[in-house]
Parts: sequence; structure tokens; C-alpha cells
Amino acid sequence: MNPPYEPRPVESSGPKDFLAGIGYLLRGLGWIARRPGQWLFGLIPAVIVLVVYAVALGLLAYQLDDLSGWVTPFADDWSDGARKAARAVAGIAIFGASVFVAVLTFTALTLLVGDPFYEAIAVRVEESQGGAPPEPDVPLLVQIWRAVKDAVLLGLVALAFAVVFFACGFLPVVGQTVVPVIAALVSGYFLAGELTGVALERRGMLRPERFALLKRHRALVVGFGAATFVVFLIPLGAVLAMPGAVAGATLLVRERLAVNPLVTGLDVGAPGGTHNVS
Repeated sequence: MNPPYEPRPVESSGPKDFLAGIGYLLRGLGWIARRPGQWLFGLIPAVIVLVVYAVALGLLAYQLDDLSGWVTPFADDWSDGARKAARAVAGIAIFGASVFVAVLTFTALTLLVGDPFYEAIAVRVEESQGGAPPEPDVPLLVQIWRAVKDAVLLGLVALAFAVVFFACGFLPVVGQTVVPVIAALVSGYFLAGELTGVALERRGMLRPERFALLKRHRALVVGFGAATFVVFLIPLGAVLAMPGAVAGATLLVRERLAVNPLVTGLDVGAPGGTHNVS
């Protein structure tokens, strides 16, 4: 017997869906704000990962002058003012690219470390909306291997984009205006992919299938992810908002991406669904 609630998947429709994606983040933050116990529960893995990242970024900032000089050897013979300007731009680009990578990989690593925490939050979100789908019958070691593999792959993708954005950061005006916006949109897309993965994996979807689904709802997904990226850029925002972001992503999956929110396997918004849970 089919559950009574079966929203039809809605294809991406530009600005309207982009704003709707932002709304899902706000709804997730609202859901977690009404349940402070769940919020505190979800902070534990985020705080652990934050300490590691804070130390790494602190060391980077300490060595930033040396790194800026290392990547701009062509400026050694320039006038003092021009050399300092070139290395200041290089420093901003290096640190900006590092923050870009950090925000993306922070989410992946936090979800990896805190998988039991965020899985529990996602289940409670689903139960508050009428019931959670059963967990796929996949061995724990397989789940861990998938999570590690996905985290490493995302890190490599983030590094590749960071190199591109670093290079584009040297472009006059465009590098300081257009490039950061594009970086936020790109990182938002991948952030959404990581955050929705908690609920989509419970429905039997592997990474390639998840991103194929997200591609068909690009504006919705980018709206949610870009808003999350901006919040994560706020000092301590990634830690404090992480549980709410997981809650919002779960609502997004349940209401807009899953055809039937209570069934695994053939419940996704793709023709024929997905059978692969290996």
C-alpha cells in the first residue's frame, strides 16, 4: 500500500526554485531551533572538525607572506609598490581558495565523522513529517568505504576548482567581484550534494545517481547550497548551522526530490528509479 503523501518532482524553474532552495535552509534552521537538544547533539562532530580546520587555516595565515612570495617570483624585480600589490592579491587568492576548499571539505568531513549523529537527525526530521524510510540493507563497512571515497573525491574536485578560482582571482575587477559569486554558486551545488546525501543514501542512491538527480533540479539545489555556503562563511556559522543544514536538506529531499518519501529504491525522481545499493 502506498503512503498517502507522494509529491511529484518539480523540474528546475530558475529564480523561483532558487528562492525555494533558500527557503529550505531557513526551514531546516527553524526545525532545529525548536529542538535545542537535537542542535546540541549535532554540534559535537562539527566542533571536532572545526578545531582541526582552525589550526590548519591559522598555520596558513601565519605562512601567507612566504607563500605569496613563492607564487609570485615574477614580481621580484618590480617596484616596491607593485610587488606588494601583486603579493597582496596573491595572498587574498590563496587564502580565499583555501577557505573555498575548507568550506566544501568541512561539510564532507563533518558528515563523515558525524554520520551517526546526522543520520539520527535526518530520521527525526522525517518522522516529524510523517515517517522515515527504512534504512537500506548495506553492511557498515560498505557504508564507511562509500563515505570515505565520496569525501576524497569531493576534496579533489574542490581542489581543482580552487586552483581555477585562484588563477581567476588575479583578473582585474572580475577576480574580486564575479569570481567570488561563481565560487559561491559552485560550492553551493556541491555542498547541497553532500548534505542531501544523508537522506538520499537512505533511499538507496549512490553518488552518481544523487548528482544526476540534483542536476535536474539545479536552481533549487544551488539556491539551498549557496545560502548554506554564505552562512558557513560567517565565523562559527558552519558549526552552529550544520545541524539545521542537514534538517533543511532532509526536508528538501522529502518534499522535492523523492517521489515517495517513505520508500527506498524506486522512490527517486528519476525514470525507473534506482536499484543499485551495492
